[in-house]
Amino acid sequence: MKKPIIISIFSLFIFSSVSFGTDLLLFSDDDNFLGCFNCNEFSSDSICNEFGTYGSEFSSESIWNEYGTYGSEFSSKSPWNEFSSTGPKIVDRNGGYYGRFSINTYSGYTYSSDLLKLYEYFKGDLEKVRDSYCE
Repeated sequence: MKKPIIISIFSLFIFSSVSFGTDLLLFSDDDNFLGCFNCNEFSSDSICNEFGTYGSEFSSESIWNEYGTYGSEFSSKSPWNEFSSTGPKIVDRNGGYYGRFSINTYSGYTYSSDLLKLYEYFKGDLEKVRDSYCE
């Protein structure tokens, strides 16, 4: 029963951003683009496009690659490292900052605790987290 609540919270955030026409983008601290947080799932830049660079579990530039720099639970640059304070930054195209997309609840991202719950619910299986998050 908790899963739909978590997904609803994420959906509300994403859709409210879309309704205002604001693309939210993920960037690493070393300024590598990591994908569009709330773009259409068919967009080549979307983190929800499982066949795209930023949504694939096999891409080195994807937060969904559990063996990559930006997806490993052991990497300080990953949103899945609960102790890291340097997960991907969420920014809009005008430079507005929205915190860090991270399961670290001290990262400044409003929904970190919900993201952590989703991550724990799927026991760290990033493919399932992505699929659930992107539904």
